[in-house]
Amino acid sequence: MSWLILSVLTAVSEAAKDIFSKKSLRSSNAYLVAWAYRLYSLPFLLPLLFIIEIPVLTANFWLAMVVGGGLNVITTILYMKALSHSDISLTVPMVAFTPLFLLVTSPVIVGEFPTFAGFVGVILIVLGSYFLNIKEIKKGFWAPFRSLVYEKGPRYMLLVAFIWSITSNFDKMGVKASSPLFWAVSVNVFIALAMTPIVLLRVRRNAPEMVTRWRKYLPIGLLGAATLIFQMLAINITLVAYVISIKRTSAVLVVLAGYWFFKEKGTASRLVGSLIMLAGVLLISIF
Repeated sequence: MSWLILSVLTAVSEAAKDIFSKKSLRSSNAYLVAWAYRLYSLPFLLPLLFIIEIPVLTANFWLAMVVGGGLNVITTILYMKALSHSDISLTVPMVAFTPLFLLVTSPVIVGEFPTFAGFVGVILIVLGSYFLNIKEIKKGFWAPFRSLVYEKGPRYMLLVAFIWSITSNFDKMGVKASSPLFWAVSVNVFIALAMTPIVLLRVRRNAPEMVTRWRKYLPIGLLGAATLIFQMLAINITLVAYVISIKRTSAVLVVLAGYWFFKEKGTASRLVGSLIMLAGVLLISIF
């Protein structure tokens, strides 16, 4: 069951990356933390190029790189903006909406259609999201949903989830046109380089922090790289759906971390909501 161990390590690394990112965002700009996440992952990812086979790159690879990589520049920034604006236990579980959006984007992009279990999974994801902010119910039945749209953090993360439902299909195209590890390294190099001029234009004065405060940012890059490596090794052994489903348990870990490390409130309802959403993800991904 080595794939299970690798998948659990993927989830743990992902959760830890979010925790370190949230901590860094207390004193740093979201653009800078987003850049650090991609840039500081490269020292751990680039050495892989010396031990993996370099494939022949086709037009599909470059299409996936430009479109998928370009969109992931946006999601990386939005992800950190979401964490900076709202509780980590409220924002991160919103990534569970990605498989819901995939039910719409996958038929259009790659011709994959949902099953009945997929539709049940959608209902569970929506129901779980209701519990994330159920404290707002005193303002009306639809208030928990409205708060997720009106509050910046969840709104940004919903947009991330939607864009990921598009980039997931291009990731699949990139992996097929190369290999899992080569794609992971290549797309991260592309994202880090593409983000550089954007970040320098937005926070030029703070850019020296990347060197002077490297100890603060290095764990984010290390954990981001670890997540990718564990994930790619796992999907080489078992089905992608199994790996991603276990990876999504990171949302549950993050909800608990919100209480332990950041003293966030509403942990009980957010934990219930994230578990319901996770059940929905499992239905969509596995059945």
